[in-house]
Amino acid sequence: MITLRQLFLNHNAQTTHFPLLLEFERAQGVYLYNPEGKAYLDLISGIGVSNIGHSHPRVVEAVKLQAEKYMHLMVYGEYVQAPQVKLAQKLAALLPQQLQSVYFVNSGTEAIEGALKLAKRYTGRSQIIAFYNSYHGSTQGALSIMGNEEYKQAYRPLLPGIKFINFNNVDDLEQITNQTACVIVETIQGEAGIRVPDVAYLQALRQRCTQTGTLLILDEIQVAMGRTGKLFAFDHFGIIPDILVMAKALGGGMPLGAFIASADIMDTFKENPILGHITTFGGHPVSCAAGLAALEVLLDEKLIDDVEAKEKLFRQLLIHPAIIDIRGKGLILTIELESFEFNKKVIDRCIEHGVITDWFLHCSNSMRIAPPLIITDDEIRSACSVIIESLDHYSKPTIT
Repeated sequence: MITLRQLFLNHNAQTTHFPLLLEFERAQGVYLYNPEGKAYLDLISGIGVSNIGHSHPRVVEAVKLQAEKYMHLMVYGEYVQAPQVKLAQKLAALLPQQLQSVYFVNSGTEAIEGALKLAKRYTGRSQIIAFYNSYHGSTQGALSIMGNEEYKQAYRPLLPGIKFINFNNVDDLEQITNQTACVIVETIQGEAGIRVPDVAYLQALRQRCTQTGTLLILDEIQVAMGRTGKLFAFDHFGIIPDILVMAKALGGGMPLGAFIASADIMDTFKENPILGHITTFGGHPVSCAAGLAALEVLLDEKLIDDVEAKEKLFRQLLIHPAIIDIRGKGLILTIELESFEFNKKVIDRCIEHGVITDWFLHCSNSMRIAPPLIITDDEIRSACSVIIESLDHYSKPTIT
């Protein structure tokens, strides 16, 4: 009989010639379980999605209850739908007063597209400044502002009017002028291998944008919702963006993204033309119900309070001669190794021994550490022991 794995290879689109081909039938907490019942510790949270763990009962219950009431009704923004309203209200209550108008979409890359459109529409300008080694998604607009030519050269021509500057480089801020519609930056660069900027740098960036009438868009798709030890990563830096972009953990495991601005900025979508941005499934009521439940879990269970201590424990345990550097903030970390080849072997061995980790698009010699925030100290110790053993295994000198 043909296996599910073979059907996957036959009919599901692939993006590499070497998919992991891991098969799971359920997930709970920090673990994924294959059909044979083997548990894998998810050290990457489905790439930043499962901040409160997999299948949290409050999120599952919220999904069930909402699905029983109604699912899709109408394109976003036309009907008053309680799950959307309640989640938007909750986010607004937790954000600065400049960020009170929420536009829900389906994913991070869609939120990026909406934010770019909004910035161009509001300012009447067309130039966009992005950063080398940035990652904001894979659609044409998001790809246009990706700071790595390797992943975009096959898809040109892309959006015109994009300029790239260096992350954490104050001198490059002079390239932001009164012709610039927006600067879009990850508060902490993700696929570049978790690069945390200086506080003074982000404050200088904010000041330069204000001076030139340029909108500052912060991409917190990976780093919001408590991952860095604060609910929003920009809280570490003493700045407020003009537009905030979120997704991944926002939906509690369901597909959900958002871009958030002031009502003054967001209202430009209302005219010339009306319906300036439209989404059919954005703000899906089931996704919003899940997102609200996940946010309430994050706050009620005080999961953010322990993030800094858990980061310290990872750093204490991950000591090995093969580790060049450990970067990051909170529970979004990277282990830098000598090469992609070495890193990939270590990652594969970790997976074989029940710990799922991964590498970064723009920093392939580095390993991703971003577990659900609910991970316990004992689970951290267990994961780190597997990583250290895997490093030992491939660091041993070859006997000739």
